[in-house]
Amino acid sequence: MADPWWRAGGQSLHRMEDRISSLYVERCHIDRDENAVVLVNRERTVRVPAAYLAVLLIGPGSRITHAATTLLADSGTALCWVGERGVRLYASGLGPARGSQLIHRQAHLVTRPAERLRIARRMYAMRFPGEDTGGLNMQQLRGREGARVRRLYRDHSQRTGVPWTKREYRPGDAQAAGDDVNRVLSAANSALYGICHAVITGIGASPALGFVHTGTAISFVLDIADLYKADYTIPLAFNLTADGQTSERDARLALRDAVTETRLLPRIVEDIKDLFLPHGDNLSDRDVNELWDDQGGSVAGGTNWGDGIFDEDSYVAVIGPELEQPPAQNSGERP
Repeated sequence: MADPWWRAGGQSLHRMEDRISSLYVERCHIDRDENAVVLVNRERTVRVPAAYLAVLLIGPGSRITHAATTLLADSGTALCWVGERGVRLYASGLGPARGSQLIHRQAHLVTRPAERLRIARRMYAMRFPGEDTGGLNMQQLRGREGARVRRLYRDHSQRTGVPWTKREYRPGDAQAAGDDVNRVLSAANSALYGICHAVITGIGASPALGFVHTGTAISFVLDIADLYKADYTIPLAFNLTADGQTSERDARLALRDAVTETRLLPRIVEDIKDLFLPHGDNLSDRDVNELWDDQGGSVAGGTNWGDGIFDEDSYVAVIGPELEQPPAQNSGERP
């Protein structure tokens, strides 16, 4: 039976790097009208082409129909259920990736200490342009990163005139701790985590298998987001605070605009692939439906590999002799 006319095929999906980074909705009804997601509240109705979204962030007070969820899944759009401030992730759905080669490569690298250290060094090298991180251990890399971040805070404080003392935040609540610049920075960072999470799942990598961070389901999200904080969230937080824009919404919208203007999504995709794939190799993203084989790597799935093996004419039955049971001995008799 042919697929329904509205179901997106592999060739009709827009690449992750070509999509709108994210769309945040709250206190609305999410439905479907043909190939569009329909957002309805008391004030207006908005239609959004599903295939152009990288991730739909569903905030509190929202409800979504099965039809809309099916359309977004077929379009390869990741779904994230988030908290009231639009940044805390509660649950997420699948992205557009169809293959498993990238996550296999990630698992291979993260489970080998030498390879994991090599990737961690490359991540830190991306943060320290022009510096050689070869030969440094993790303690040395963390120390160098800490000094760099403190210097960034100090420089942006002097540039904008916004006072800075220290970094304060409360995990899971971006607006709960610190002064204005700290709260805006926490909100911007949380929004950046959501965008990186969408890209990671979208290209078929694992958010949990981190190289620098570990112990959380979004360890790799934290790894990747750290690559861009110096260019995005840190200067953004000081700029917004200097302008008196200190709400979570200000941070989220400003980051969204910066991500779109600078085309951060293609950069994230390329950076992840550059970390994992040597010499610019590319991995197939198609669903190959194979079975693992300990001799030849993999074999085709969807095949009955038992056909012809146990035909009546293709094996020999070996039947042993029938043995008589020994006679029962009377325990009262003497041998």
